[in-house]
Amino acid sequence: MPLKKIAFIINPISGKGRQKNIPKLIGRYLDAEKFDAQIFNSEHAGHMSTLTIEAISEAYEIIIAIGGDGSINEIFPNLVNTNIIFGIIPSGSGNGLARFLKIPLNPKKAIKLINQLPIQEIDTAEMNGHPFINIAGVGFDAEVAELFSQSKKRGFWSYFKISLSSYFSYKEKEYKISLDDGEVKKTKALMVCFANSNQFGNNFVISPKAKVNDGLIDVCIVNKIPFWAIPFSIFLIFAGLVNASRYYKRFRAKSVHLKSNEKQIVNIDGEPIAMETEIELNIKPSSINIICLKN
Repeated sequence: MPLKKIAFIINPISGKGRQKNIPKLIGRYLDAEKFDAQIFNSEHAGHMSTLTIEAISEAYEIIIAIGGDGSINEIFPNLVNTNIIFGIIPSGSGNGLARFLKIPLNPKKAIKLINQLPIQEIDTAEMNGHPFINIAGVGFDAEVAELFSQSKKRGFWSYFKISLSSYFSYKEKEYKISLDDGEVKKTKALMVCFANSNQFGNNFVISPKAKVNDGLIDVCIVNKIPFWAIPFSIFLIFAGLVNASRYYKRFRAKSVHLKSNEKQIVNIDGEPIAMETEIELNIKPSSINIICLKN
């Protein structure tokens, strides 16, 4: 039986550098009787996408992202609606999609999962032509994503400190949200998140009932929480119970139109992108094959 061609594409600067030893672990634990493996190192922003396109041209059947949600976002768009299998060895700051899909955060265990090749079809989405696979959003989370991208420090505590220092000065913005069923929501919000999976990362759960294979996006509207309610709200978020909060609303749709009074920074899988005042979002059902344990 011929070996399956598998490409590992590494982001050397994601997270806290946990990926440095992964090439050795691949050599030790990847099943050499199943796979013909090659490791590629990204050298600059956008290079992971270029390496993915080259791997596709060289007939690789499986492409693995080694990095965080931003690295995943560079690779997966090239694999949408193809037969190529996508995999993840998590090594980012939050690893939101990997956590949701029950992909082990331990590199050795993630490699052993690749050996088993449990494959599921999951949804992806686009926002004004920008693909995302985990979570996108406007408002406060996008501002934090922009500040975090400028920070030299990575990891949960850096993200938390940026969020906390920005929260109290941030003012809710006005949005008009139109869903595909004709329902229109006019609201002021701290942020509006579009969730394919359930979380940003580090088990910060924004949509506890999200599913990646239902052909729908979860539209999560979050209002600003008063100071006295913040500790309990944080508990609800990390307990996966944010839907019980009075400051939270959730809707589901196949497509969404969002309009703001000003140009926006948008969070796309943790990466900040500038957009205009109007946003069109569409779901792409069952559009990528991914190695994961999530049912």
